Amino acid sequence: MIAPLLWLVSTSLKSSSENIFSFPPQFIPARPTLNNYIKVWQNNPFYLYLFNSVLVSGITVVLNLVFCALAAFPLARFNFRGKALFFWAIVGTTMIPFQITMIPLYILAVQLNLKNTYFGLIFPYMVSAFGVFLLRQAFQGVPKELEEAARMDGCSPLGIWWFVMLPAIQPALTTLAVFTFVGMWGDFLWPLIILDQPQFYTLPLGVANLASAFSEDWRLIAAGSVISILPILIFFIFLQRYFVPSNVAAGVKG
Repeated sequence: MIAPLLWLVSTSLKSSSENIFSFPPQFIPARPTLNNYIKVWQNNPFYLYLFNSVLVSGITVVLNLVFCALAAFPLARFNFRGKALFFWAIVGTTMIPFQITMIPLYILAVQLNLKNTYFGLIFPYMVSAFGVFLLRQAFQGVPKELEEAARMDGCSPLGIWWFVMLPAIQPALTTLAVFTFVGMWGDFLWPLIILDQPQFYTLPLGVANLASAFSEDWRLIAAGSVISILPILIFFIFLQRYFVPSNVAAGVKG
């Protein structure tokens, strides 16, 4: 798993005088250089692609967490007729491939004038069945005593959701945030369909455009690919400590 990533970084650091297709492969560049990164950054609007990806992925993560948590909370803690049917109907949508729904989504986006807009990139991913399932399972693991204590103090259901339940399922929220961010960051098919103006391109489309512009120079393509990967690694490293399941008792102490 690490070897392709190391080879990508090695290729991006090799000068034009080095043969990247030599055999046996040379992982360590003879004369490492950052010229490939400089050339890619100067000759292509990567700063714009990076801004678009950060903006779209960040907003998608926030909306996904809010809407999935709002849908999962009543499915986990409320009793109403047809609750199980609603839940399994939501879970069942995970079996539908995106390729089946992308044409109706595209028609809807065009009718709503969302083509070549940031919201057009976001709206298919504002909520996910996987997120509802994950948070519903997390809500069910929260002791009822926390909810009952908040209710006795006069907290409304929305207040219980915000002040009690969400802090108690922080690891699940972080996990969903990482999955959503990584999925949105690397999404290529939907932006390719909904966008035809370069100023709205995200990094996957920017790297594809780079590959078509520099098809003869794999060093530049590798440099652009490394630039597109770095934010994902930084995001994951920053949030990885939250993956450890929290102790609800610690939440009570807080």
